[in-house]
Amino acid sequence: MALIKLHGAPMSTCTCRVMTCLHEKGVEFELVRVELFAGEHKQPPFLAKNPFGQIPALEDDDLILFESRAITAYVSEKFKDSGYDLIRHQNLKEAAMVKVWLEVEAHQYQPAISPIVYQYFVAPIQGKTPDQTIIDTNMEKLGKVLDIYEARLSTTKYLAGDFYSLADLHHLPYGYYLLKTPAASLINDRPHVKAWWEDISSRPAFKTVAEGMNFGGK
Repeated sequence: MALIKLHGAPMSTCTCRVMTCLHEKGVEFELVRVELFAGEHKQPPFLAKNPFGQIPALEDDDLILFESRAITAYVSEKFKDSGYDLIRHQNLKEAAMVKVWLEVEAHQYQPAISPIVYQYFVAPIQGKTPDQTIIDTNMEKLGKVLDIYEARLSTTKYLAGDFYSLADLHHLPYGYYLLKTPAASLINDRPHVKAWWEDISSRPAFKTVAEGMNFGGK
């Protein structure tokens, strides 16, 4: 079997999401670095893997996948009997709750947190001053989302239940960057969210990935 290749960048949130999943499943893979600042993701060789020109892309023999959440779902299903069970494949109700919170992460959490991280980390690299209005607007949105998380995590240890899952894992990359900004209070001021974050971010799989998450030297 050919070694899985992941085309991406160590600082990329979406690449980190997939890398963390691969480490949780104990899957050997090769990280093929895509130089974003050189525009490699917009060149024909990479566009042949993802026509939208966004990282990451995964190669598994003759299968090429893009979209990080689709990739983690594939990895979790293909290797469901190895490593940690991230999708609760033997319990229909638990698996359904994982899917619910995967949707929450994609449609509630990410849209609020990503503009904050972008303003603090990407804008300065591009020579721009962070837009405080965008930050403030999205901090308010994220705060409302995390209020719901706080209530949920007061009754369960993790988002989908009393078990770690892909739903929790998907929150890790953006949360990691958020905690390096003045907006960290959004997590730290909510005791159940903070306890959950400290738990999931201390897992060996993510700690391994986080070592390479140096965005613009921060």
